[in-house]
Amino acid sequence: MTEARYLDDATTHEFEATVETVRGTDRVVLDRTYFYPEGGGQPHDTGTLSVDGEGCDGETWDVTDVQKRDRIEHVVAGDAPDPGATVTGRVDPARRRAHSRYHTAQHLLSAVLLDEFDAETTGNQLYADHAHLDCAYDRFDGDDLRTIETRLNDLVASDLPVRWYSLDREEAEATLDPDRTRLHLLPESIREVRIVEIGDADDPFDRTACAGTHVESTGDIGTVSIAGRTTQGSAHERVNFVLE
Repeated sequence: MTEARYLDDATTHEFEATVETVRGTDRVVLDRTYFYPEGGGQPHDTGTLSVDGEGCDGETWDVTDVQKRDRIEHVVAGDAPDPGATVTGRVDPARRRAHSRYHTAQHLLSAVLLDEFDAETTGNQLYADHAHLDCAYDRFDGDDLRTIETRLNDLVASDLPVRWYSLDREEAEATLDPDRTRLHLLPESIREVRIVEIGDADDPFDRTACAGTHVESTGDIGTVSIAGRTTQGSAHERVNFVLE
């Protein structure tokens, strides 16, 4: 099993690892990684793997995709490094930072929509320069969107701490607010859940299950602008937003 170090540390962008196996010609499985695989509405990281050694001094491979199947696979351009090779992984820091900012902003937006409109999040998709969130609600008007934007930017200005930790699923279901954590969205096969909290440790503004990367405080998000809304079928809305 690849050690997914991005779960504990979202700010390390360079690391050493060993190639455990290569699937096909271009899918590299490492013993440890800081590359985030696509999932939960967050795109995969990109970057490079490089190796120094006999026959391949200074060789570098672009990491073009990262996917989690039974193992985390790093798709590289060209023939992959050999199993057993020690490689240096370098995650694109700008892309990671953008995704982390948008992911934390999405958590704030989900919490605001639940608080203000009793609108539960049903889906989301993040990019490096914009994002959208789908929720169960009839229709937002212009005043609603202005209220949402103001609440979000007030939370950003409050510079609330963001933290994450793992819990046994049974403990999480027994002790945490199901409306906030949304554990029902996770497959039953997942028995340990990673919780992301925003705000005071004793009374967090938001607490939810999430395996994505995040910034360490809401002040790192930057200004949030609501870019509009669209109808996503009966009683479902999509809210679009960008960060400055």
